[in-house]
Formats: sequence, structure tokens, C-alpha cells
Amino acid sequence: MKQRILSALLMTPVAIALILLVPTPWFIALVAVVLAVGLWEWFTLSAVTDTLSRSLLVAANLAVMTAMVWSSRTDAGNSTALFELFVLFAAIWWVVSPLWFRFRHIGTNHHSWARVGKLLVGSIATLGAWAAMAWIHGSEPMGRQWLLAALVSVWSADTGAYFAGKYLGKRKLAPNISPNKTIEGLIGGLVACIAVGLLFALFAGMTAAQVPKVALALLIAGAYSVIGDLVESLLKRQIGAKDSGNVIPGHGGVLDRVDGVLAAMPIFALCKALLGF
Repeated sequence: MKQRILSALLMTPVAIALILLVPTPWFIALVAVVLAVGLWEWFTLSAVTDTLSRSLLVAANLAVMTAMVWSSRTDAGNSTALFELFVLFAAIWWVVSPLWFRFRHIGTNHHSWARVGKLLVGSIATLGAWAAMAWIHGSEPMGRQWLLAALVSVWSADTGAYFAGKYLGKRKLAPNISPNKTIEGLIGGLVACIAVGLLFALFAGMTAAQVPKVALALLIAGAYSVIGDLVESLLKRQIGAKDSGNVIPGHGGVLDRVDGVLAAMPIFALCKALLGF
């Protein structure tokens, strides 16, 4: 726990500074690097044991990101159409992803077609989250502040769920996938997600009339952050791993920290566009 708190205290101010101060092209390049590490871990959990194969798969995803940026340039400025399309694809996947919890056996045989599906899902989730963060961060006039509000709300949901589950948790949420998660933890996480998200949304220029819309978007995104966490837990359970890696002291791997973000960011970006705030 001490390592976990210390790591969070070190990483959080750096992340906030990068979100608010770094220009969008450089910011999305940094995010691409972080997500590439998470994707490397996803492929490892999908039983891609060969280093060369994992490297080529990650490189292919980075090439898609580069192609998206390059092809989005127009004479009138940068177009977000491709980014929005990838956000939509990712959101569709996350909407149907709970079906995997019902059919948990799918993907346990890593020598079948199911592994290809796991690799494809990893790419869709990574590219969708990256596209969502790029879309929000680059939007005017307060895109950076909105992205900060979205990310902080997801981080708060994770923290709120941990403490609510630890001190109040009695009823298991998904015992066959993640035995430590509880319904009380879920509720506590969502309350923290909405409360902190609304607070930071004020700095993004949220008006009184927008509060219900923003709260709804935060609620939905927070719920899907839990689904993202459960999907990664299922990946680890299918291969018998405790953590996705050991990059971050006290936190495990990068994927262990961004699993909720992968699911929440496309959902939040889509809600933001549809609800108009």
C-alpha cells in the first residue's frame, strides 16, 4: 500500500501537468507510448510469448496511430473524423463486452481462433482510447480541462471503489472474475467518480444547465471503467497471471493502471459529443 500511494503521489502531478501544459500533438505522442506498453502487456496476457511477434503487433498499432494523424491533415486544418470513427468502434466493443463475462471459456484456448479475437480486441480498445483522448484534448476551447476531468473521475472511481469495498464490501460483484470486487465498492467508486468529475468539470467551464448531462456521462463512463477492469481481470485469470507486469511499483503493470481508462475514455467522448457539453 505504501508503494502504491507513493507511486500515485509521484505520477498524478506529472500526468496533470502533461494534460494541461503539453500541446496536443506531443501529448498524444506520449499517450501513444504509454498505451503501447499497455498493449504489449495485453498481448502477453493473450499468450503471445514471442518477443518479435509482440513487437511487430505493437509496431503495427503505432503505425495505425501515425497514419490516422497524417491522414487527418487537411488544407482547412485537422479533421477529427477518423478519431471519431475509432471512438465509435471502441464504444461498440465495450457495450457488448459484458457478454464475455457470461461466456468466460472463450479465449481460454490460446491455440485457437479466440486468441486472434483477443489480439483484435486489444487493438480496438487501445486505438479507441487513444483516439478519444486525442479528440477531447484537441477540442476547443477547454478540451484539456475536459480530458483532465474525465481522467481524474476514472482514477477517483478506482480509489473510491477500493476503499468502499475494503471497509463496506459484503456482496461480491463478479466472484468468478475478480473475487475482491464488491457491489458496495462499485457504488462507492461511482459516487467518487461523479463527485470528483463534476468538481473538475467546473474548471472546464461546465454551466449549471450542463450538470445533469455531465453527471450522466460520468456515471456511464465510470460504470464502463469497471467493465474495463473486469475484462483485464478475465485476461489475467485465463492465463493465470496476478498482474499485467511490474513496471509501476505497487501497481503492477501499465495495463493494470489504464484498464479502466481504455473503456471509459471512448464512452465519455461519445457521451460528450451526443449530450453536447
